[in-house]
Parts: sequence; structure tokens; C-alpha cells
Amino acid sequence: MRVAILSFVLACLAGIAAFLVVGKDENPSKQPDLALFQPVQTPPATGLVPAQPAKDGETKNAEAPRSAPATPAPAPAVPPAASAADGPQKAGLAPPPLDPGTPDEVMLASHPALIVRGQARWDDGYSALEQAFSKLREQSQRLGLKETGYPLTVFVETDDQGFKYEAELPVETLPAQRPADLPAEMRFGATPEGRAIRFVHRGAYDEIDSTYEAVSAYVDVKGFEVKDTLIEEYIEMGKDASDMAIEVHIFVQPTK
Repeated sequence: MRVAILSFVLACLAGIAAFLVVGKDENPSKQPDLALFQPVQTPPATGLVPAQPAKDGETKNAEAPRSAPATPAPAPAVPPAASAADGPQKAGLAPPPLDPGTPDEVMLASHPALIVRGQARWDDGYSALEQAFSKLREQSQRLGLKETGYPLTVFVETDDQGFKYEAELPVETLPAQRPADLPAEMRFGATPEGRAIRFVHRGAYDEIDSTYEAVSAYVDVKGFEVKDTLIEEYIEMGKDASDMAIEVHIFVQPTK
């Protein structure tokens, strides 16, 4: 089960090794071919206009045939300006992956965040996290904090029954002082930062065990120690844990 996989990842005792990207074909040294295209410089057409015989009563033109006047090139299309109605783009902990099926090494960028601490059982973990994010958004709107990133969870402790977590909502800025009416279980802080290995899970959250199996295999093969926390960033949250539209980025951070 997932808790066993989490426990295995968090308990790895091998030495730190170099991080190599593992492809789906299990050939770490294979790199994708990059096709380089050089633009072909095509000279402009310069057709010659043949001399026309002079008509009766006209002076015969003795000049040599002249080139046809060049047709001016059409002006390049100007892309439409971004509309304010589109709203700001959310900033993830790391740039989007080039290949979601391949683990990649990234540097997590820290962002100010509103954080709530809680605990849940595995059976209802997804709904508990959804409720936590809903409470964070409610408080951020009440305080006038602008949401700028995807919600995420830092798992701080796990056992057979459930887990303890910190649900985090990245925001643009934080108040200078803690509001007196902020719920006791909430605090201001920052999202995780530093080097990490990212795994992408797409599909039902109920089936995320399969992705954690890949995490476990990667840690075992590469033989490195990891921090005793795991991070899940929710790029796309579904209507429930069985929604196949869910996308979660899982981050494992190595120890120094």
C-alpha cells in the first residue's frame, strides 16, 4: 500500500549518488535526438521585363530591359497583446516538465505561503486535503492575499493509519504581522526550496501508489538518501479522488 511505499522512500539509507534521468526505456544514457534546422536564405525573385516594341508615333526606347519593381514584403503579423482578463499565470515550484513520463532534477523556488497543519486517515486523505485548501483560500481572500501558485502538501509524518501534513497555498505577499483572528492552526511561511527530483502522476489519486512505486524504484537504483518529507503539488485537482484529470507533481529532496 501507499504508506509502505512512503515509508520505504523515507527510510532509504544508501549514499548520495549522481542524479541521472531515467527514461521509460530504462536506458539512462539515452538522450533524445535534437534536430537542428538552419533557415534557408532564398534570394528575392527579380524577373526581367522584356522590351516592348514601340508603337506608331512613339519614340522607340533604346534602353536595356529593366528589372520589375520589387513587391514590398508583407508586414509581419503582430500577436495580440495579452488581455488582463486572462489573469496571471500560476507559478509552480519548478518549470513544467519536458517529459512528464521521465523523472527530472529541478530546483524548487520558494514562495510566500499561507499554511495550515492537520492530519488525516489514508481512506479520506484526498477529501481532507481539498477541505484544507478550501480553508486556505477562504482565509487568503478574506485577508486580501493574492494566490499565485498551485496548492501543495508537505507530508511530515506517516503511519499505517494516516498522515500528518502541512497544506500550503502560495501567495504574492504576506502581512507584516499575524492577524489576531487568523485560525490557530494556520500560519505564514514559505513553500519548500532547493534541489529535488520530480515525478509526475496523471490520473486518479486513488491510483497514485503506482507513481510512488516508481519513486521507490528510483531511490533504490540510484542509492541516495532523502529528506524525511515528501511534497505533492496539485497542478490539476479533480472533482474527487477517482477523477482521471488529476495531475500531481511529487518531489523527493536529497540530503546534502
